[in-house]
Amino acid sequence: MTTDLATVLYGTRILPVLTVPSAASAPPLAEALAAGGARCAEVTFRTPEAERALKAMTAHGGLTVGAGTVLTAEQAERAVAAGARFVVSPGFDAAVIARCRELAVPVVPGVATATELMRALRAGLDTVKLFPAAPLGGTTILKALAAPFPQVRFVPTGGIDPALLPDYLSHPAVLAVGGSWMATTSHLERRAYGEIRRLTAEAVERSTR
Repeated sequence: MTTDLATVLYGTRILPVLTVPSAASAPPLAEALAAGGARCAEVTFRTPEAERALKAMTAHGGLTVGAGTVLTAEQAERAVAAGARFVVSPGFDAAVIARCRELAVPVVPGVATATELMRALRAGLDTVKLFPAAPLGGTTILKALAAPFPQVRFVPTGGIDPALLPDYLSHPAVLAVGGSWMATTSHLERRAYGEIRRLTAEAVERSTR
């Protein structure tokens, strides 16, 4: 691959994970996140308008935007065509990884076990998504997996809230933390962009302490 996720994220440690039901909300969402200090975002392929939302957020120019919940190689192609700078999957899929290599974009597979982590390493990947982080055991499972695999960087995602954020960020194996609390579906339905900006700013501030 031409680059890695750490380079694409430009050192940021907060990754807003977004489920965007309407592409019309993408421009003000991107503006709110950027105003709050976010430098990247992950648009999940969980809604019919995910591609359009991803494209609109990329057009904003203030964020490095990737695609999440990518389950197939075909979705990876569509995501990159829409402007995704990186691809995140909830699990390990060899076809998704192979296609992302061909497309020269960083891919971050999800892992929940040491076996899946070893598969990622055999595939030449040293950055993985720990998912779903909180239900798996939070920082306890993170520490357990990081100990025998010191070369791996983790992006814990799933069930993480502001109160848990400092514990994850304090672990040296954590590259960034993904979270949806900064911009939920409810926020978007209510057009609560000011609240999104505030929550994002708080998360960014916590990440720099």
